Amino acid sequence: MIGRLSLRMRIFLIFAGLAAGLLALTGAGLLVAASVLSGAPATDQGQPGGVTDALALAGLIAGLGGLGLVAWVWFLFDTHVGRAIETLAGSLLTGATPDAGQGRYLADLAPAVRAAAQAQARARKDLETALAAHAEAEAREKALLEKILSDIGAGAILAGPEGRVLFYNTAAGQLLPGLGLDRELARFLRPGGLEAAQARLDAGADATDVALIGVDGSRLSGRLRRLQDEAGGTVLILRPAQRELTPPRAPVEALRRHAATLTPLLDDLETPLPAPLVEVIRTEGRALSAALFELETALTPPAPRQRRVAAEELARGLGLPLAEVAPLTLAADGWQIGGLLTLLGARLEGSGRAPTAAILSADVSEAQVLLSWTGPALPMDQLDRWLLDAPDPDHPEMSGAAILASHGTGIWPEQAGDAGQLVLPLTVSPIAREARPAVTYDFALATRGAPDTRPLNALTCVVFDTETTGLALSDRIVQIAGLRIAGGRLTGEQFDMLVNPGRPIPPSSTEIHGITDEMVRGAPDVTTALRGFHHFAEGAVLIAHNAPFDMGLLRAAEGETGQHFSNRVMDTVLLSAMIWGQAETHSLDAICERLEITIPEGLRHTAMGDTEATAQAFLKMLPALEAKGITRFEHVLSQAQKYRRLLGDANLDSIQRTAQPARA
Repeated sequence: MIGRLSLRMRIFLIFAGLAAGLLALTGAGLLVAASVLSGAPATDQGQPGGVTDALALAGLIAGLGGLGLVAWVWFLFDTHVGRAIETLAGSLLTGATPDAGQGRYLADLAPAVRAAAQAQARARKDLETALAAHAEAEAREKALLEKILSDIGAGAILAGPEGRVLFYNTAAGQLLPGLGLDRELARFLRPGGLEAAQARLDAGADATDVALIGVDGSRLSGRLRRLQDEAGGTVLILRPAQRELTPPRAPVEALRRHAATLTPLLDDLETPLPAPLVEVIRTEGRALSAALFELETALTPPAPRQRRVAAEELARGLGLPLAEVAPLTLAADGWQIGGLLTLLGARLEGSGRAPTAAILSADVSEAQVLLSWTGPALPMDQLDRWLLDAPDPDHPEMSGAAILASHGTGIWPEQAGDAGQLVLPLTVSPIAREARPAVTYDFALATRGAPDTRPLNALTCVVFDTETTGLALSDRIVQIAGLRIAGGRLTGEQFDMLVNPGRPIPPSSTEIHGITDEMVRGAPDVTTALRGFHHFAEGAVLIAHNAPFDMGLLRAAEGETGQHFSNRVMDTVLLSAMIWGQAETHSLDAICERLEITIPEGLRHTAMGDTEATAQAFLKMLPALEAKGITRFEHVLSQAQKYRRLLGDANLDSIQRTAQPARA
């Protein structure tokens, strides 16, 4: 039991025992003196009772004085020794160099800790330099492999033996929106096709073709292959399903009938045609045109239900020098728009205007694609002539103008100072701010077991933060951001969305986070935002700084959004207290200063900026927590009970809310 107490609590118990001993000894002395005096005969100078009272008063003064002295010595010892040792230990565990003033009453201990921390920092830096030099060639090969895998047209997904995602590329993320590391692949597909394919593999097949349906109704095809290694698992290659087109019988029969009628009539073209014959030919011609239109309609594949392309993917496919490319997903057909921009880029180059491409965010719902060059603007009539051409020779019917019309947009020339440019506005996809790298993977997830049994450094977590209209739970969210951690590292998957709060943002709040009413005017409402974030964070442990506030906002919105966040929760405020002690300051700025984490100017008090800082702090605190024996989530939950005076535990709040209906 005593081994689980902190150093400061042990010191307190020592001094409390000393005070209790002093009081006991003083009381025992008084009892002995009173006993002796009670048996002595009275004298002329006074009664024994009077002496006893005097001794009792003297003992009381001595006892209280001794107690005060012990308390004073304990306070000095706790302030200058116990608290200082706890702080120095936290610095040593996290590798942070303590301040010069810390532990100044500990003689050589504080300089020794500072020297050890500095030596540790130098050794860590030397090790990082050596590892970086050793891994340079491997990193180049890895980057090349990632680029190849990210650029292939098919979606590639590697799942472990339990069906959890270990790897996926950009195409897979677009085919299965919301796909993430350590999430069950079956969560994103309707079960029938995947179960049938898995049954064929279980029966002994090495690979099998699959026809699948996503949970959003999209039809997919591909191939599922079993990995032939000790770990097991499967590789799934996915593409949008191609529909086999069969000519409908009715239009074909109509074409045959009208053609059979026209054929003998055309034999009489050498002689003047009677008016009735001309009318018959016209009627049959119109019927033939109508049948052709009906056939074309029947044979034309339906338009895709959703069209999305990453801005970076679109920009890099143009073959043009790139300026700024915003991290967006565009609601556009990448093949059509990419082909049109490539055509226009080539025409501009051929006319002596060497263009540079950029994709900028105009607001939360619209982006602008810019082709810019030095020189005068392009004449509008020349642009119109270029738009009459088809970017793809195999589809001459799909001109540039037709592509723009199908996207409900246009393109126009502008003059911007001494530069000309073409401006193409495109709608931002609702999932535009759920970003991911080109290739996302963590193969070690396959060896870490079920999520509930993993240690802290192997958990899949989502670190998040919110910005709001105020500091009460009745206020509204205006921005929410999250970053995924898997296996003790950031995966690169992120969620960042402005939210329309449905009410004006107070100027005092705008001064803090910089978000204005204009910025959120076209943003999704809280239901859309939290539905997307719930999907992003599903199954992960949530991490926040001052988690009761952020979790309180999510839970307060449950009635409106229908999204219940039952995730386990960790709080960096409590984790910091477990390392440095409750007496230290545990603000995000203070923690970042101790861990030497720099928050870039302008990103503090933004949802993503604070999320990145919190994520880095959590990762840097992991070794210190492990050194203190806090290696699993249940250990964090147990330790959190000791700091309820400092901050409430968001997990307890969740448990109480879950239990409330049962009590009612």
